[in-house]
Amino acid sequence: MKIKRETIRRFSAMLSTEGRSKGTIEKYLRDVRAFAAWLDDLELEEASSWREYLLERGYAPVTVNSMLSAVNRFLRFLGREDCKIKFLRVQRKAFREESRELTKAEYQRLLDTARETGQERLELLMETICATGIRVSEVRYITVEAANRAGTDINLKGKIRSILLPNKLRRKLLKYAKKNKIASGEIFLTGSGKRMSRGQIWREMKAICKKAGVEESKVFPHNLRHLFATTFYKVCKDIVKLADVLGHSSINTTRIYLMTSGAEHARQLEKLGLVT
Repeated sequence: MKIKRETIRRFSAMLSTEGRSKGTIEKYLRDVRAFAAWLDDLELEEASSWREYLLERGYAPVTVNSMLSAVNRFLRFLGREDCKIKFLRVQRKAFREESRELTKAEYQRLLDTARETGQERLELLMETICATGIRVSEVRYITVEAANRAGTDINLKGKIRSILLPNKLRRKLLKYAKKNKIASGEIFLTGSGKRMSRGQIWREMKAICKKAGVEESKVFPHNLRHLFATTFYKVCKDIVKLADVLGHSSINTTRIYLMTSGAEHARQLEKLGLVT
């Protein structure tokens, strides 16, 4: 059975009406197209074999389940829930991979490098994400008005939450806005006055990794949000409050943000003193 491009286009339109983010839609479409290319002349009833195909190709279990989630949503859109593919049962890790754990010292090196290379906007942008815990898609809510009020409301996917801007950050934002003649509205804009895209922010962060001496695998906007979460929790020890600040509907999601690195987990095991 061949899945037509028009069908995938209609699926994309449906995802948009559900309020899915641009990044999520792109990810779903990428997975669905990969599934469609694999399915080709097979019958839809054989969809369950795709899971084994992905495992044979060396995809990590978590990645497989992520791809299955997209395809199962597509199958539901087709009215073929009878063909849905069962997820792999994956036990949640007790720690994060150290290769993806951004430390506070590494974060500081990124800021220093951005400053030394004259990238004031990038430095302030990284500080803003890391000091507030906002998502990269929420950067547009950082406005001159928000800096003046020392906070703002973020409306995402029908959920509204309030964030506060630390006084030191607020002053830096207003100083930057004044210097760049931004009297109102969004602060983080391109040279032509347009909103910075997720891809542009990602690229600018990646570009300073080598000079900062930080592994590229650790440097992406969402990792700044992780650093905020772990630092915030060390100070307040309140996971419920942290979940509210991050905008999580479930504390289980917040728990993922608080996983320590493998090295830290090993140190904790040593402290148990259970090996004589």
